[in-house]
Amino acid sequence: MRLESTPELEAFRRKVRAFIAEHAPGIKTRTGVRAPEPELMPAIREWTAKLYEAGFLGIDWPAEYGGRPDAHPLEPSVVAEEIARAHTWQPIGAASLASAALLEFGTDAQRARFLPRIRSCGDVWCQLFSEPEAGSDLAALRTRAVREGEGDDAVFVVDGQKVWTTNGQHADMGYLLARTDREAPKHKGITAFALDLRSPGVDIRPLREITGTTDFNEVFLDGVRIPAANVIGRVNDGWSVAMSSLGHERSGVAARGVELVAVLDDLLRLAARTSVNGGPALDDSATRQAIGELATRVQVNAALIGLAQSRMLHDTEAPVDSLLGKIFFSELNHDLVDFGLGLQGTDGLLVEGDEDAVADGWWQDAHLYSRAYTIAGGANEVLRTQVAERGLGMPREPRPR
Repeated sequence: MRLESTPELEAFRRKVRAFIAEHAPGIKTRTGVRAPEPELMPAIREWTAKLYEAGFLGIDWPAEYGGRPDAHPLEPSVVAEEIARAHTWQPIGAASLASAALLEFGTDAQRARFLPRIRSCGDVWCQLFSEPEAGSDLAALRTRAVREGEGDDAVFVVDGQKVWTTNGQHADMGYLLARTDREAPKHKGITAFALDLRSPGVDIRPLREITGTTDFNEVFLDGVRIPAANVIGRVNDGWSVAMSSLGHERSGVAARGVELVAVLDDLLRLAARTSVNGGPALDDSATRQAIGELATRVQVNAALIGLAQSRMLHDTEAPVDSLLGKIFFSELNHDLVDFGLGLQGTDGLLVEGDEDAVADGWWQDAHLYSRAYTIAGGANEVLRTQVAERGLGMPREPRPR
C-alpha cells in the first residue's frame, strides 16, 4: 500500500482548515453521530449550505449540479478529517445517501427538484431504512407501499414503522425503503422513495436514550400518500438503489481515524493528571502498557483507513473492507473511552452537570454512546458472519428448519 499526499491535496487541506476556522458553527461537545438541539439547527443549516457553496461538499457530483468531477478523489475525505479535527459539526442527516441515489437512479426532474435544496440545506434528509424487526437484516422490512391509480395521478399508500432514525426530528425529507411486492423474494420486492415528512400520516417520535439525549427516532407511517413521481429508480428495485448509495459512503471513514487520535490524546492528558496506586498514572507500568496497546491499535486503525483509501483509488475495493473497518473502529473506540472512565475511579460515576465531573462528564457520555457504534450500520456479530462467509468463503451457518 502506498498512499501519499500531494502538494495540491495539502493546499486544499489548508484551504479547508481556514474555511472551518472562519465559518464553523462552534464546538460539538458530544461524541458520535448525534442530533443537535433544536436551537442549533439554523446555524447548522447555514454551515452546511456554506460548505456546498464553497465546493467542499458534493465534490464528486456532476458539474451541472455543482460538483467538481476533476477534483482529487480524496478531497471529500480531507474535508471530513478537518471537520472532525476541529471538533465541529459534520453535515447532519442522510443527504449524502439521498443525493447518491438521486444522481445514479433519479430522473432529471427529481434531480432538478431535490439537489438544489440539498445544496442550500433547505431540506435536511433522514434515512428511513431500519425497522423494529429489520435492522441488520434490512431486507426483512415490512413497511408496505401499495400503488393506487395510474399515470401522473398515481400514488403509493404507505403503512408501517421505521426506527433508529437519526435526526428524524429535524428532517424535512426521508429516503424511504418500502415493500411493494409481498410475493417477491425479500430482496426483490422493495422500492425506494423520496418522502416529504410533512405529509399527512407521518408521526415522528424522538427516543430518549441511555445518554439522556434524543438522537434517534421512531417514525410511524399511517396511510401516507407518496406521488409515484417520487419513486427513486424502478419499482421493486429499491434494494439495488439502497446498496449502491450506501457504497458511496466513503469520506466518513477517514474522520474515524481523526476521532480516535483525538480520544487517545485526551486519554494521555487524563492519565497525566490522574493518580493510580498513590502515584501519577503514567508512572504505573500497567497503565503505561495498557495505553501503549491502545495507541498501537489507533495506528492499526489508521493503516486500515489508508488501505481502504488506497484500494478505493485503485478500484480494488473488497466488499468486506468497510465491514472490517467498522468492527475494528467501533470496538477500539469503546475500549479507549472505557479505559478513560476507569482511570477516574469513583469520579467515573459523576456525569454532566456534576461540579467535579472530569471534562463535564464527556467520558461518561462517550462511554454510554460507544455501544451504539457497535450496533449502528449492522451489529458487529452479524458483520463478523458476513466477513467469514463473503470474505473468507467459510461455510454458511446452518439455518434452522
